[in-house]
Amino acid sequence: MLKNRVKVHIGLRTLKTAAAVILSMIVVDAYGATTSKLIFAMLGAMAAVQPTFKESLESCLTQIVGVLLGALAGIVLLALKLPSLVAAGIGIVAVITLYNTFRIRFSPSLACLIVVTLCTTEGVQPVTYALTRVWDTAIGLGVGMAINTLIFPYDNSRQIRTLVESLDTVLIRFLEEMFDGDDVLPDAETMTRVIDDMARQLNIFSNQRLLMRLRRQQEELEQFRRCEGMARELLARMEVLSRMGKPGRLNDENRRRLKAAGADIRDPRQLKNPQERDMVTNYHVRQILSLRVDLLEVLKTLKKGD
Repeated sequence: MLKNRVKVHIGLRTLKTAAAVILSMIVVDAYGATTSKLIFAMLGAMAAVQPTFKESLESCLTQIVGVLLGALAGIVLLALKLPSLVAAGIGIVAVITLYNTFRIRFSPSLACLIVVTLCTTEGVQPVTYALTRVWDTAIGLGVGMAINTLIFPYDNSRQIRTLVESLDTVLIRFLEEMFDGDDVLPDAETMTRVIDDMARQLNIFSNQRLLMRLRRQQEELEQFRRCEGMARELLARMEVLSRMGKPGRLNDENRRRLKAAGADIRDPRQLKNPQERDMVTNYHVRQILSLRVDLLEVLKTLKKGD
């Protein structure tokens, strides 16, 4: 029996990519498909299906820039009447140098492919070939963009809400460990990881454009940003508590609020003759619990919008 079983997962983006490729090939076939036409349409379709709208646009721009630069370089090299392999080598060096010089962060591979094809194919009409490749690529990009934007567009809002919900669990666990009756203080590492994950998901969410719900998406983004801001403030206060060396004693109000929040508080110490450590501890615990209430209110609002 295998201990480590390989799990095969076919995601929605994979299916959309396959659909975009097939549909773009059908479109290209309508006006006479060749191997080159199908390949460039396929490359365009695959490039356009990205996780976010912004990434799709950047990928489309990458393809168009690559085809245009490669075609231009190939036309110039053919006019120089150089040996094919020499021309291809010079073209590749020129394209990559151009990308590096102007700090074009797109991949030069497609442009190099165009250069090599133009320089090594006998009897090719460079202008016609260039225009055809732009057209084939544009078909693939258009089809891929349409499918990626209109058919089950990527939406990670549920993942963000799950992360917001997990903040409360992490927070309560931290406070339980803080006041479990020993002198070992917890750290805020788990909270840091959750917030970092949230920041990454928010970046994806902010770069997405979901048609027919742009206004709602903007409202959601504002609420998510509020959650992130409160989470970072919570983290800052938790880090203060974790660096105190020894936890202070809880006052009656914070003890009551913690228990009402579901925290298991095992610290039996009663607050008599409060010291500075006790006052600092209770101040930050009070602020943390107030932030928690605000965070849960925002989360409740987000759930109503589902």
